[in-house]
Amino acid sequence: MALIIAALLVLVFAANVVIGSVAGAPILGNVEEMLLLFGASISFVTSVLKKEAERDAAKENQD
Repeated sequence: MALIIAALLVLVFAANVVIGSVAGAPILGNVEEMLLLFGASISFVTSVLKKEAERDAAKENQD
């Protein structure tokens, strides 16, 4: 779920960049873009940490 959220936030950022280059003015400002990327990175890190915890738990159960 967290990986999907990260992907959606990155897609919104990319769409904003494309709209800004085509229309001449982006919809979101610098602060909003920074918050989008920050949210995407937090979601991505959360997803990676959850996967590592699942892998470690499966490895412990295997032993």
